[in-house]
Amino acid sequence: MLKLEARPQPSRAMSMASPLIALAITVLIGVVLFMVLGKDPLRGLQMFFWEPVKSAYAWSELAVKATPLVLIALGLAVCFRSNVWNIGAEGQYILGAIFAGGVAMQATPETGRWIVVAVLAAGMLGGLLWAGIVALLRDRFNANEILVSLMLVYVADMLLAYLVYGPWKDPGGFNFPQTISFLKSTQVPRLLPGFRVNIGVLIALAAVAAFWLFMFRTYAGFQLQVGGLAPAAARYAGFSSRSALWTALLLSGAMAGLAGGLEAAGPLGQLTPHVSAGYGFAAIIVAFVGRLHPVGIVLSGILMSMFYIGGELAQSRLGLPKSITGVFQGLLLFSLLACDTLIHYRLRWARVPSTPATRPAAAVAADARPTETR
Repeated sequence: MLKLEARPQPSRAMSMASPLIALAITVLIGVVLFMVLGKDPLRGLQMFFWEPVKSAYAWSELAVKATPLVLIALGLAVCFRSNVWNIGAEGQYILGAIFAGGVAMQATPETGRWIVVAVLAAGMLGGLLWAGIVALLRDRFNANEILVSLMLVYVADMLLAYLVYGPWKDPGGFNFPQTISFLKSTQVPRLLPGFRVNIGVLIALAAVAAFWLFMFRTYAGFQLQVGGLAPAAARYAGFSSRSALWTALLLSGAMAGLAGGLEAAGPLGQLTPHVSAGYGFAAIIVAFVGRLHPVGIVLSGILMSMFYIGGELAQSRLGLPKSITGVFQGLLLFSLLACDTLIHYRLRWARVPSTPATRPAAAVAADARPTETR
């Protein structure tokens, strides 16, 4: 029989291979899923793994999807490495979009392009303040940051709905719940004509480099990681757990808010009730698949973007439900969690010990026969 045996030390090779094995398992289960739904498995896999990368335009759309995922996941990686569980990045993303949209709507035809900087800064401020609520309640009242951050997602969603259905509704929008379309001067500049990809990609790549330096080459980043891996050692060394809590949450909130600002002033160009695209929750998977490392997060962000685009294509071309994207995301996460077990354990073949119930009857009878004495 197979049994799990503890390794003397964690396997570095398995730590690197685990995401790849998890992806392979996800693909295999996806094939079975397509067959159960009566769809061609090869056609289904083509929607998820070929269509999103087959052309320059497809790559530009992939970059549009990957940018917010990478930005949010970078902030979450700092939190998780610090043992701070920020599960409400989706709410911080929404607040970033609200703050950025509020600044964008103040622009006039005479406003210069400098307002883009103000829009993105407002987005970061919105996410930072929303995460600050979580930090305050955890610091002052020892509230569970998982529950607080998660519940604040629904508060942010209701706040967005109030604004677009109420005071911010476009008076010329035929009563649709949406704000006015932002002026061109407030929109994030695009990199190439004819493509939706914008400077958010460059900001995300710069953030990847900055977070790598912060986490692995600065004393502050070292403090955060020690506090997450060994809280007792961090206290003994004099590292402040309060400082780590506030730094991790505020940094994470600012990155989620920046992603929200880029989305509102970029592809969306206005605020609607559908600003929330689930990026804040999907970024949790991106962070863990990327091993909480900035470079790994880029690769996992591209993979998750393929799932988003593939799900949309499968919905329109194969008639599959919209939830197919979430199914693939969930499969990847659960497969990764299962494969991560092999980092600390290895599979071994073990013989089942022989018992009287399983031994031949003749052998049992021989053992029971009294021993002759001479």
